Amino acid sequence: MSGENPGRRRDAARSRELLLTAASELFGERGFDRTTIRDIGERAGVDPALIARYFGSKTLLYIAALRAEQGDATSTDIFDEQRLREVFDRTDRRGPVPLLQVAVQPLGDAAAQDAARTTLHSRLVEPLYERFVREGVDRPQLRAELMAAAMTGILLGRHSGAFDALAEADPGDLIELLRGTLLSED
Repeated sequence: MSGENPGRRRDAARSRELLLTAASELFGERGFDRTTIRDIGERAGVDPALIARYFGSKTLLYIAALRAEQGDATSTDIFDEQRLREVFDRTDRRGPVPLLQVAVQPLGDAAAQDAARTTLHSRLVEPLYERFVREGVDRPQLRAELMAAAMTGILLGRHSGAFDALAEADPGDLIELLRGTLLSED
C-alpha cells in the first residue's frame, strides 16, 4: 500500500480544477496584471497558497489556463464557419478570454506575455497563414495577422460596451458579414 489517501487525491484534483477555472474566468474578466492570487483563491473557494503547490506561480497558472482553453484539438483557421460560430458562442457565454486581451494589452510578466503570444499565434495566426499559403494569397503572414487582429478587436469590442450595434447583433449575422468582408479578394 502506498499510504496515500484517495479522498485527499480527489480533493487535490478538485482544488486544482477550481483554481484553474477561477483563474481562467478572472484572467478573462480582468486580465493577467489585475488578477491577484488572492482573487483566484477566493473565487475558487480554496486557499490561494495552493496555486504555488499545484501550478508553481501565477504565471504558470496563466499558462495552464491558456492551454486548458485550447484543449487538445488542432486549430482550424478562425474563418472556418463552424470555428467562428464556436468562438462567438464561447465569448458570448464567458466574455473575452485572456488570449484575446493579450493582443491589445501587453502583460507585465515577460513569461506570461511570451506564452500568451505563442498561443495567440498558434491558435489564430498560424492556421490562417497556412490557409493563405495553400491558396497562394499575397503576403500571407501580414494578412493572417491583420485578420487575427480584426477578429480580436471585434470580439473585444462586442463586450466593451462601446459599440451598441455590434453588441446587439446576432452572431450569425456578424459571421456572415465578417466572412464576406474579411475573406473577399477585392
